[in-house]
Amino acid sequence: MTVMQHKSYNLETLIEVVSAMVGAVGQAVAPIVLRVALGLPFLRSGLTRWDGFLSISPGTQFLFEEQFKLHLLGGEYPFPAPDVIAFMVGVAEILLPILLFAGLATRLTAAALLVMTGVIQLTFPDGWANFHLYWAAIALAIMALGAGPISLDRLISILWRRAGGAIT
Repeated sequence: MTVMQHKSYNLETLIEVVSAMVGAVGQAVAPIVLRVALGLPFLRSGLTRWDGFLSISPGTQFLFEEQFKLHLLGGEYPFPAPDVIAFMVGVAEILLPILLFAGLATRLTAAALLVMTGVIQLTFPDGWANFHLYWAAIALAIMALGAGPISLDRLISILWRRAGGAIT
């Protein structure tokens, strides 16, 4: 082996080690950052919907009854049962981000927020490039990557394996 081949081998090893370290940090940190990035806009919206515990604000009711319309096939259609939908959205915009932040039922939660993003897109068709595309991309990334190592999903998985996978 020549001196140049030996130096090349060490440089290759160093690059592989550094690359593996960067990848490990990314795998540990990216899922939680993605969960927070997706959850925050929904939580912020959810916090504006309430006028007290389980009491939807009059402004939110007005929006769902009078302002928000579904844009389908070139027409605008009101939400069915707008008071029920307003309540469900208010609950989802609080509950789903909390589940994401905790990393509990993470893939299902991300899928639910992807569906919500689709409905929001139908309500605000001009928001695709500014918001909805990014929310959809983050939701899909979470669905693909899972909760990551810093999550209740991971803790439950570890405890499940230790218990032998049996329900007691």
